[in-house]
Amino acid sequence: MRRVHLVPNIITAFGLACGLFVIFKVNMVEPGEGDYQVMYTSALLLLVAAIADFMDGALARAIHAESEFGFLFDSLADVVSFGVAPSVLMLKSLSVEQGSWLSFLAATGAMVYSLCGILRLVRFNVKAAAARENAEEMKAQKKNFTGLPIPAGAAAFVSANLLFVSPMFQHYVEMSNMWRAIILTVVSVLLGYLMVSRWRFPSLKVLRFRVASFPLIVFTVIIALFILYGILHYFAIVLAILSWAYILVAAILSVIRLIAGKKSKTLEEFEPDPEEFDQF
Repeated sequence: MRRVHLVPNIITAFGLACGLFVIFKVNMVEPGEGDYQVMYTSALLLLVAAIADFMDGALARAIHAESEFGFLFDSLADVVSFGVAPSVLMLKSLSVEQGSWLSFLAATGAMVYSLCGILRLVRFNVKAAAARENAEEMKAQKKNFTGLPIPAGAAAFVSANLLFVSPMFQHYVEMSNMWRAIILTVVSVLLGYLMVSRWRFPSLKVLRFRVASFPLIVFTVIIALFILYGILHYFAIVLAILSWAYILVAAILSVIRLIAGKKSKTLEEFEPDPEEFDQF
């Protein structure tokens, strides 16, 4: 019987608990009454779950505690925290009449997002299992992801929802419940497509900067201070900017690769994965 390493799985369980708490908490709220404070707290908890998701894998690799159990547990936790919770948040934040075409549209968008998120994780697990026997494939997977990672998709989805109900946004933009439901449905379908698409998204774990250590440290500290200040005072805006900027950067890199053509070496690692549809 294989040993199950405790510490990484405790971190995974903590992240899963955050996702479950968000789902259970918002289910005690009447539809349409998911105000900014509820959304703000839920977004913070899902952000904590995302940090836990990053830490459990990093810790498992650092102490050589990777296991099949931990790998599957992490994927199932991601399904709950980043695949289901954002959809529940969206539906609970909308004030739409049950049985109306608008409620059907919103529910369809939420289901598309969750289903695509689950398919994204299944494909990732299949490719990761196959890459264990191929060193080059393993190295390529560490550089980028095929399809939008589900934590990034959840961040973009939740940030859009949080931004629309934030007092600052509502002060400058008057948006009816109908248009908010329509826009969030479009966003959910778009993110669902990106998660199961062939497009490549960079992995933040392997970022390298060819600059001197001291300037990099100073620059990192300055950026961190701005981000922390923004999170404290403009959380909805900062979360939306960071999450959607990641998607935008990946889209720009992929477009540059398409323009350069297959014969060029420019951003070769961002060539869309031709094997995507063979994975399902």
